[in-house]
Parts: sequence; structure tokens; C-alpha cells
Amino acid sequence: MQPLYRVLLLLAIGIAVSGGTFAGKGQGGRGGGNAGLDTVEASHLTFMREEEKLARDVYLTFSEWYPGATAFEAIGERSEQTHTDTLRDKLEQYGHPDPNPDANELPRAIGLFYGEEWGWYFEEKYLELTEAGSGNVLDALYVGALIEELDMNDIGVCPKVMVDAGYPKSCGLAYTNARGLISTYNSLINGSENHLRTFVRRIEREIGEGNYEAQYLTQKEVDGILGR
Repeated sequence: MQPLYRVLLLLAIGIAVSGGTFAGKGQGGRGGGNAGLDTVEASHLTFMREEEKLARDVYLTFSEWYPGATAFEAIGERSEQTHTDTLRDKLEQYGHPDPNPDANELPRAIGLFYGEEWGWYFEEKYLELTEAGSGNVLDALYVGALIEELDMNDIGVCPKVMVDAGYPKSCGLAYTNARGLISTYNSLINGSENHLRTFVRRIEREIGEGNYEAQYLTQKEVDGILGR
């Protein structure tokens, strides 16, 4: 059975569920295999490369600030590093430039974004998110959960800032027919589900089990991910 939030996202944009995953039914995206990406797919892939780097950078910052909160180091150094490298490789596969060619030059690269189209957004977002998590560990855990909720929406449908810039409301997984992107995006969503569960478990140690409130997705979507 699909997680409830995936079903709701699919219904919201009027596409069908198939194969047990959030299926990428193109509304203008090109065919699968090694076919090139259209402008929407290329911009979205570039955006997600920067968003995965954002997650990594925020978590590595928090791991320095809160060394006892091991989730940040584990997720940042392993999972998010893998995710951002994977999207770098996808850009190369499809022949598009990497907006963050120096991303792995740590710690210098943390918080730095150079993408011509979206770099400004991620520079602002890094400062906003780290400021929000600067008070204490619990604040930082909430930021981590917010990032994972945001990632799932941005991968599955479309980032709000892209929609505001004139891209279609479904510009991500719901848009593309490129098989390489569909597989990668589904994997990223699965990773974000796991990360959200990790952060919520730690949050609820402080606030009580069952008391986490959704920050970006709907509560029904989040509860579906958490198995409630």
C-alpha cells in the first residue's frame, strides 16, 4: 500500500498511482532512457542538486553545534552526501552543468551556493534554517524534520519558488517520464521518509509520543509516513 501522503499528492494533481510507487507521469517531460531533459526537468534537477546540498550543509552545521545529537552527523555525512553526489552525477549524465562544482570541498563549501538560477534562494534558505535551529537541539531537530517534509514535496510535485517563477505546479517526479529521474527521485523520497521518522522519534522523546505536528506537508501526509 502506498503511504497516504503519496496518494494525496497524486490525487491533488490528477494522476494515477501505479506499480506501488509515486509514478512519474509526464505532463510535458520527455521519454525515458537516455533522452535529453526538457527545460522544466533540467531546472528541477538542478534545483534538487542544490536542495540536497542545502540539507547536507544544515545538518553538518548542526552536528558541529550539537555534537551529542548524532542524527545530524549520521544523516548529513552519509545519506545527504550520497544524495547530493547522486544528483551531481545525474546532471552529468544528462549533459547539464553542476551549479555546485566545489560542493565536496568541506568545510569551505558549507552554506555556499553558486547556481545562476537558484543560488540566491539557497543562500537565503541556509541562513534562515540555521538561524531557526540555533537556539537548542530541539529547535534543530524541528528544522531537520521541516527540511525532510519540504524535500518530499519539492521532489514529488514542485518547489513553491519554482511555481512562483512560472514553472508548472507539477515540475518534479509528477512531471517527468525520464526513467533515470523517476528511479532517483523515488529513492530520494524514500530516504526523506526515513530521515523524517528519525527526527520525529528524537523530537517526541522531548515532547511526548504522537505530539509532532506537520510543518509543511499536511498532518495526514505526515501521519501516513509515520505509520499512524
